Amino acid sequence: MTVTPETIAKAGSWVQPLKESMASVLVGQESLVDRLLVGLLCNGHLLLEGMPGLAKTHAVNSLAACLHARFQRIQFTPDLLPADLLGTLVYHPHSGEFRPRLGPIFANLILADEINRAPAKVQSALLESMQERQVTIGETSHPLPDPFLVLATQNPIEQEGTYNLPEAQLDRFLLKILVEYPSRDEEKKILDMMSGTEGIALPPPVVELDAVAESRRLCQSIHISEPVRDYIVDLVHATRNPGKVDPELENLTRAGASPRATLNLARAARARAFLDHRHFVTPDDVRGMAPEILRHRILMHFEAEAEGIDSDTVIAKLLVCLPIP
Repeated sequence: MTVTPETIAKAGSWVQPLKESMASVLVGQESLVDRLLVGLLCNGHLLLEGMPGLAKTHAVNSLAACLHARFQRIQFTPDLLPADLLGTLVYHPHSGEFRPRLGPIFANLILADEINRAPAKVQSALLESMQERQVTIGETSHPLPDPFLVLATQNPIEQEGTYNLPEAQLDRFLLKILVEYPSRDEEKKILDMMSGTEGIALPPPVVELDAVAESRRLCQSIHISEPVRDYIVDLVHATRNPGKVDPELENLTRAGASPRATLNLARAARARAFLDHRHFVTPDDVRGMAPEILRHRILMHFEAEAEGIDSDTVIAKLLVCLPIP
């Protein structure tokens, strides 16, 4: 497929109406909206982390409302069972057969609200659906709809009554997005918007899934030059032994990112270029997406965590130290 700025502008004509529609109900959070669009273009799962009350759920609800797509919200709780999520076999006495009753996971967009409040067995039940995009009930595998995105929210792990997500499941998320507090002006605007109301209505649908699918196919053909490819590989490799890049990072990490991170960083960089109406990827695209791609794939030593050094610190130093093509 030939990719030019004109074909990208035509295929991405739905992006601006979607942004405007979301902006009508979501104050600020432009970076969050951009990351949601990257996930949509990459057909990748997203993990949104932030303190309660920062509109994580509202942002995902608004995105789903803007799309002509099947949407399910699942509230994760400590008593949730895998069958509540995936479905189960139900016995029909008249026919003497067991038939599958599909769970709420069979939708295009899944809002897994407060995902870290469910126990490990429920987290594990998501693995097959997130990676293989299918669910096995009994002896039969059922394909999930296309597209299929899990948009999960979680409160920080330090909050009471939460569970750490398994590292294997964290790796299935394309991006881990940190949702920050709004600025003073944004918070004042939120107050003005919400004053005297019970809530804000969700926006109407403005985008067809076919348009998103066409844009996704176009993204796959956006050019990544050889120097930028090398930069992506060098950056991911550096997470596995960051001390070779900066001696100050020696013995801070237990493990680095896997080749899945390399592939996802290239996909996300292409999506970022698409949103900027470019038919090629720049180093800035890679650098702009690196924190969200890598932060949940770098495991820190306990000593580093005790000193307040997290994976974002490692990524920031690697981006400074590695030569930019």
